[in-house]
Amino acid sequence: MADKLEQLRHKIDTLDEQLQVLLNDRAKLAQQVAAAKSDSNDTNFYRAEREALVLEKVKKRNTGPLSDEEIARLFREVMSACLALEQVMNIAFLGPAGTFTQSAALKHFGHSVKTLPLASIRDVFREVESGNASYGVVPIENSTEGVVSHTLDQFMNSNLHICGEVELRIHHHLLTNVSDLSEINCVFSHQQSLAQCREWLDTNLPGIEQKSVSSNAEAARLASNESTSAAIAGDMAAEIYNLKALVNNIEDEPDNTTRFLIIGKRQTPACGKDKTSILISTQNKPGALYSILGPLVKNKISMTRIESRPSRRGMWDYVFFIDCDGHKDDKNVMAAIAELEQEASFVKVLGSYPRAVL
Repeated sequence: MADKLEQLRHKIDTLDEQLQVLLNDRAKLAQQVAAAKSDSNDTNFYRAEREALVLEKVKKRNTGPLSDEEIARLFREVMSACLALEQVMNIAFLGPAGTFTQSAALKHFGHSVKTLPLASIRDVFREVESGNASYGVVPIENSTEGVVSHTLDQFMNSNLHICGEVELRIHHHLLTNVSDLSEINCVFSHQQSLAQCREWLDTNLPGIEQKSVSSNAEAARLASNESTSAAIAGDMAAEIYNLKALVNNIEDEPDNTTRFLIIGKRQTPACGKDKTSILISTQNKPGALYSILGPLVKNKISMTRIESRPSRRGMWDYVFFIDCDGHKDDKNVMAAIAELEQEASFVKVLGSYPRAVL
């Protein structure tokens, strides 16, 4: 047995040496790519469509035992480290440190970026618009609680584009310094997290005060300073604020998922598996909604989401946010947009971008 273990460990060591050589070879090629781009005055080092294509190939050729999600995560980190040799990107996110939005940013860009926590969604937009951040990450919708209206509202007056999306499984933990549920007299969390854990709270902590705060990370910070309080937050917040998870995965829906958007100044070329987001304003008249859905149906475009928001230009005047399959440069999407421009009073393409990778 000892000899067999020694042989297996030797094989692992040999593979580790080969992996290290190959990783550095890849990094050297990334540096050569950076030099070639500099020679041609191309300053766009990050290519979202290129990364999406690489990760799609990674998933297709994966034979296990590592899952598609795990192998994609490893390759994302390799690409992140190589990109950092070309350019370290600043990524703005809805803070403070330890939020699920930061987790989404790191899932999408890898850990070799610099993340910038900001106090509001509007601040994230401003930081990217000013050029202080390369990209921003903001929440857009949750599978349980629905759309994040503050994010939609920002697109009405911003020239930023949607460059990508991230889907993150949300696992809520009860974080605290106490050792038993009976010692807790207050639970802090963001209002959406409280809603996502409502059944568990009503069953296990009935009558306990629930305080809504600006973020789950802020909830963890408050709980870390109060001996009889708890927070609903995730793993990153637990680590940052040195709290233990008294109970794991207290969300009411096991498939609870939040979708985040990547926002930036550059438009993203097609990768073959794309989404397009469109902002449409119509006149307040009978059949207005039907008139904007017709071009999508006619051009055989699958609509994946539609939301309405007050336009703030007049009472009962609304705008519609639509997500659909395809890239704005695809012939059928291009034709549908042209028809929409004839039917609607205002049409704005917010961006075409790769669909979320695992």
